[in-house]
Amino acid sequence: MSDNQLRLVWIYPDLLSTYGDQGNALVVERRARQRGLDVARLDVRSDQPIPTSGDIYLIGGGEDRPQRLAAERLRRDGHLHRAVENGAIVFSVCAGYQILGHEFINDLGQREPGLGLLDVVSVRGEKERCVGDVLADVDPQLGLPQLTGFENHQGVTHLGPTARPLARVLVGNGNGTGDGTEGAYNGTVFGTYMHGPVLARNPLIADLLLKLALDVNALPPIDDRWYEALRNERITAAQQPA
Repeated sequence: MSDNQLRLVWIYPDLLSTYGDQGNALVVERRARQRGLDVARLDVRSDQPIPTSGDIYLIGGGEDRPQRLAAERLRRDGHLHRAVENGAIVFSVCAGYQILGHEFINDLGQREPGLGLLDVVSVRGEKERCVGDVLADVDPQLGLPQLTGFENHQGVTHLGPTARPLARVLVGNGNGTGDGTEGAYNGTVFGTYMHGPVLARNPLIADLLLKLALDVNALPPIDDRWYEALRNERITAAQQPA
């Protein structure tokens, strides 16, 4: 952060923006502005270089071929690594989550190298596709309430020793490994399979990203009635018997 300006970067909206994930950028931007921050938002297309001076980077989900193209271009670009080394925060969803790991299975059925920013490896699941609402208890170290989201993926993501599960599922599949984990994080890099968009359903995650960017322990309160109404509606729906 410099001069009270938050630099928010939305990565590859032309490739990775399914299931309303661009709404995550809108939520972070709005919640920052409600706290009086000047927000400089940059939507970086896949034919443009990634800036290294951002504070928060957001990556969404995408289909298999766009995911492979995004991974190839991010590896060639190399700037996201430099941004993380500079202390930037990265929040990724679904295909973006897999890209941040060591490798995933691409649309050609081959192992595709990821960026290695998260200690995870993703493979293609052999069971039914994971589709539906998710409820999960977040890692207590993050101090967040129960998470709600929507998953739609075939991937199975295994966490390595340096990655912590973002949450433990109560409803849904999460990482698909059968161990109850959902998402992963390490330092300032986060990944999840939850759409929704997930930050609209869980605004306190957006606030966590802001606190990390600002290096503060608390933010001024704002009116959360709309978010809480959405959260409560989706939590209630997910708890209904199938």
